[in-house]
Amino acid sequence: MRRQIGHVFGVLAAFLTLTGEALAQRNAVESWDPSARGFSSGGSPAPSLPGATGGNGGSTLESLNKILSASQLSAFDRSIYLSIRAFQLARLGREADSQKDIAEMGRVLPGDWQVVLSSTMPGLAGGGDRAAALRTLDSALQRKPGDPSLTIAQAQVYMQIADFPRALGLLDAALAGAQTPGERRSALFFRGMANFNLGNYAQAADDFDATLAGRPSFKTKQAPLLWRYAAQVRARRDARAALVRDVGAESLNEWPGPILRFLMGKGSPGELEVAAEADDGAKRNNGKCPAAFFIGIDAVRRGDKQRAREQFQLAQARCPTVSEFNWAASSELKRL
Repeated sequence: MRRQIGHVFGVLAAFLTLTGEALAQRNAVESWDPSARGFSSGGSPAPSLPGATGGNGGSTLESLNKILSASQLSAFDRSIYLSIRAFQLARLGREADSQKDIAEMGRVLPGDWQVVLSSTMPGLAGGGDRAAALRTLDSALQRKPGDPSLTIAQAQVYMQIADFPRALGLLDAALAGAQTPGERRSALFFRGMANFNLGNYAQAADDFDATLAGRPSFKTKQAPLLWRYAAQVRARRDARAALVRDVGAESLNEWPGPILRFLMGKGSPGELEVAAEADDGAKRNNGKCPAAFFIGIDAVRRGDKQRAREQFQLAQARCPTVSEFNWAASSELKRL
C-alpha cells in the first residue's frame, strides 16, 4: 500500500479539479497521517464536482456511475470513486445507497477502505455540504466503530464549521484509540488546532510539540513547528528560543522557510511579504495567507494589538474559509 494514500489525491485532482499540496508518500496502514503532508499554505480550495447541476448533482452521479462501471479500475481506485459516490448519494438524500457504497468499499479494499474515506471526506466537505460528509462518516463509523482515521476526519469537518468543542472531544477519542504512530501524530496535530481555536494555548503548544516526534523529515515538521510557535506566543512561553533550537541548521530557502526565518528574528515583515509574493512555492500555495497570520502572531508577541488585529483581518481576507489560518485568525480577533 506504499504511496497509495498520496494517490487518493491524484485521483481527486483529476476528478474534482482540486489543487493544493500533495500528501507525503506513506504506507496507508502503518503510517497514515494526514498532518504529515508538509506545510499547508492556506488550505485547499473547495472541491468542484464537475457536471453538478445545482442541488441535485445528477450529472456528477452519472459520471461516477460511468467511471465505476469500468472493469480495469484497480481495487484502490475503485475504493476512491466509491467514497466520492457515497458522499454524492448522501447529498442527494439516498442514504441507503450511500451505505451500500461504503459496504462495497469494505469488500474491494478490506484493510484500508476507512483510510480512503477519511482522506476524501474533509476535502469534499470543503465544497460546502458538510452535513453530507458527516452523514457519510457516521455511516462508515457504524461499520468500524471508533476508528481513529474516521474520527479525525469527522473532527476536521466540525472545525470547518467552527465547532471546536465537538472537534476536541472527537480528537480526544481518536488519540485514545490510536493504533499507529501516524494516527497518534495526526490526532495530536488536529487536537492542537482545536485547542488553539478554543484559546487553550498551553495544551495546544504541548500537542504540537508532541506531534513532532517520529516525523521523518524537516519538511513534515514545519507545520507543527509554526503552529507550536503561535501557541507558545499566546501561552506566554519563549517561542522564539524553541523555534531556533529545533530549526537548527536546516535550510530555510524553500517556502515556508521565509516564515520561519522571520519568526526567528532574521527578517522583517516587509521582507516576508516580498517573499510571499515572489517565492515560487509561496505563489503556488497562497503564501500571502499564512504570511499575514504569522506577522499577526509576531505582533501579538511584541504586544502590538492594533498591528495584530490588522494582520488577522488581512489573513481572513486572504485565506479561504476552509483554511486553518482563516479559522485561527477569526478566533484570535475575538480575543484581541
